[in-house]
Amino acid sequence: MSNTHAPAKLPQHIAIIMDGNRRWAKNKFMPATVGHAAGAKHVRDIVKACADMGVPHLSIFAFSTENWKRPAEEVSSLMNLFMTYLQKEVDNMNQNGVRLKVVGDTSRFASPLQELIVRAEALTASNTRITLTVCANYGGRWDMIQATQAWQQAHPGQNLQSLTEEALAPYLSTAYAPEVDLLIRTGGESRVSNFMLWQAAYAELFFTDDLWPDFSPARLQEAIVWFAGRDRRFGSSAPL
Repeated sequence: MSNTHAPAKLPQHIAIIMDGNRRWAKNKFMPATVGHAAGAKHVRDIVKACADMGVPHLSIFAFSTENWKRPAEEVSSLMNLFMTYLQKEVDNMNQNGVRLKVVGDTSRFASPLQELIVRAEALTASNTRITLTVCANYGGRWDMIQATQAWQQAHPGQNLQSLTEEALAPYLSTAYAPEVDLLIRTGGESRVSNFMLWQAAYAELFFTDDLWPDFSPARLQEAIVWFAGRDRRFGSSAPL
């Protein structure tokens, strides 16, 4: 598949809330861990589809700040899955021109996982085909707070009254990426769940009933075609 089939209005940054792994597993009478594993494996297909269409930035919501409230066994399984994913996929990502970024409060993760993240980011740092951002222990509110704190630390003599949107933007966790154009949520829910609240302020929102492991490249293409047909005014009035 080449980017010649991509719509003329291509989103420069797609963000995905990957919802439905547990329900996918339940429908197959399998434990939630199987669903999460299937979902993690599916990421590769969607990254490839985005890269083939020429989308330069893809961000995925892997683990939210609220996910710690899940049963301890499930959280432990998710952490192990994240480690396995980094170990198995980083070479493939590097060979296919994928730059990996992990954003969120990674300080809460175990040291071996933190080390894997640092190593994977360093290995893929010079790749330019597509940037995959994995949001882990991430929350949109956390992002704005940490950005404000970082700005204050960098400008100790300035009062918060002087802080502007333009001044804060470089301190957001995804400052290296453009703002989100298209936000997709799978799994049938219609909410953003504290995901990239600042970055997706003007994003087009595409909701689908597909559970994440069933979200196909064809559905992704459908979302991008839908996006291309949107009239994006960014707050300005439409011509009458």
